[in-house]
Amino acid sequence: MTEQNVSKPRIFKIGAVRIVEDESMRGQTPDAIRAILKASYPEVAHATMRETTLEDGTVFIEYLPQPGRKG
Repeated sequence: MTEQNVSKPRIFKIGAVRIVEDESMRGQTPDAIRAILKASYPEVAHATMRETTLEDGTVFIEYLPQPGRKG
């Protein structure tokens, strides 16, 4: 039996929402994903991005919104 190098899908987190990478996101950079997500999640446009690798090897990318001004 041959081994296949199958990478785990990345997980993107915006606030309490977790988005698991699908085929349309595969191979795109985190900044390209940010451009896609900011249409639905405007807070992502200026968010700080933190990328970590979980114990099981999954890449976890979290967008941390910047505090803004009211008014």
